[in-house]
Amino acid sequence: MRRYKVLDGRIVIGLAERVHVHCNGTKKNVISKIDTGATKSSIDTNLAAELKLGPVIKSKLIKSAHGSKLRPIIEATIELAGRKIKSEFTLADRAHMKYRILIGQNILKDGFLIDPTK
Repeated sequence: MRRYKVLDGRIVIGLAERVHVHCNGTKKNVISKIDTGATKSSIDTNLAAELKLGPVIKSKLIKSAHGSKLRPIIEATIELAGRKIKSEFTLADRAHMKYRILIGQNILKDGFLIDPTK
């Protein structure tokens, strides 16, 4: 496992990081995009279905580069930089995108710093 630098009590991560999605006692490794401009984290609908994540706990109107859309929200547990985190994720069709998971401010605010050179 990669060793992470800690600065002022916060873990320094890069713009793309490996996360482990925990589901039903197993873990799936996925490279995720770190996005400080995203308020909420997001997971691909197909990946969520494959891992049997859910249930949907609520919906929220999300504004993105593609416009505003009502998205379902689930709770999932991931491991990022050695920290296990349970958080909310919006479900979105990310099949056409490079990264199936986007990590947003709702996770990053809890002890992470982003170094774009990593």
